[in-house]
Amino acid sequence: MTATREHLSQAIINAGRFLYGRGWSPATSSNYSARLTSAEVLLTVSGKHKGELGMDDLLAVDMAGQSLEEGKTPSAETLLHTQLYRWKPEIGAVLHTHSVNATVLSRLCLSDSLVFADYELQKAFRGITTHESQVEVPVFDNDQDIVRLAARVQPWLDSHPDCVGYLIRGHGLYTWGQGMQDTLRQIEAFEFLFECELKMRALQAR
Repeated sequence: MTATREHLSQAIINAGRFLYGRGWSPATSSNYSARLTSAEVLLTVSGKHKGELGMDDLLAVDMAGQSLEEGKTPSAETLLHTQLYRWKPEIGAVLHTHSVNATVLSRLCLSDSLVFADYELQKAFRGITTHESQVEVPVFDNDQDIVRLAARVQPWLDSHPDCVGYLIRGHGLYTWGQGMQDTLRQIEAFEFLFECELKMRALQAR
């Protein structure tokens, strides 16, 4: 195992333990990845408990989402990861989680996107330096056909180059960053905003 792969593998394993511990990746849900080379991605193997990942629970795939390791099957959503790495070469990690807040809020949202404004924690997102800004998060309908889902996501990415994450309705969050720590920071920021939004809606409904 190369030093780079070992380092990235441990980063993914640590992320899994953290995200499972926060309740954002229950059981075998979620999938995580890191850019291994310009042409390869290190990804979690399908069906693995994310709080108990080991070195053998990861595999390399090419940018078309095809496994490069015999006997290992990548996540069904691999194309949503490789799509992001192809979109921006500076992306170094992608995390997909299944938190309660993300799942519920995406179901409550009847429009095609959520807009967060005037939250101080928006500054946790790369490129945002003030609360006097807006973070728009698209919401895509869930689809078991990942090729079709990826085809719906791509036009949004192309027209919103500053996008920092998206939701799949009733499913979960995708976010990305230059490295694993950047991406974990964004997960935490998103979860804070999701919880605030849900509480605001509950109070307004009284």
